[in-house]
Amino acid sequence: MAPFLDIFSKKKPRIKPESAIPKEKILIDYREKNCLIASELAKLGFDIEFKELKVADYIVKGVAIERKTTSDFINSMINRRLLKQLEEMQQYKERLLIIEGVEEQELYSDNRLKGINANAIRGFLLSILLKHKIPIIFTKNYLDTAKFMSVLARKKDSEAPLNVSKKILNKKERLQFILESFPGIGPKTAKKLLKEFKTLKQMFNASEDELKKVLGKKAEAVHELIHFVY
Repeated sequence: MAPFLDIFSKKKPRIKPESAIPKEKILIDYREKNCLIASELAKLGFDIEFKELKVADYIVKGVAIERKTTSDFINSMINRRLLKQLEEMQQYKERLLIIEGVEEQELYSDNRLKGINANAIRGFLLSILLKHKIPIIFTKNYLDTAKFMSVLARKKDSEAPLNVSKKILNKKERLQFILESFPGIGPKTAKKLLKEFKTLKQMFNASEDELKKVLGKKAEAVHELIHFVY
């Protein structure tokens, strides 16, 4: 006789205890320990780990995040520290700059004493977006910053569509693409090199002095890389 299945049983299904559900981990640079964001993220249920981050202040789901208060943003703009940090962040495929405290301190108002006008700040923001390709988020305060990080950490990865067409570069674009991978060479300089040397072979065989005609001080680093033995 087949066993009787009691479909009316009031026995509740086993639910995985909350403690057994793995928490999303957020890496925080140890210099942010005194910041209230870390404690807020812990309250929101995230696994917080402090460590020495060589680049950025936070790593959230693989995204490198540099956080600046409005006053810190202005100061690091003046002493050019932020420029170095933005360059270092290029090592990450996904990166983000958060400027925090716009509700508490207006970004353009109190900086005349520091010798910076509002348009210089606007120009620098545009440079971050267009030259360094780093998105900027303006947050009200530390609570708002923590909420942005919370949403990012819990955001599900969307699958890439399968029917995306890949752009095929023509031969000239390929040559330019190769040269732009060299240190300090952008699109304009790459085109100048191609106009000067015509082929990659001629450029690679050029002396350092010949490269200096186009590259100036950058010639030494490029010449060294061309002759570097793998």
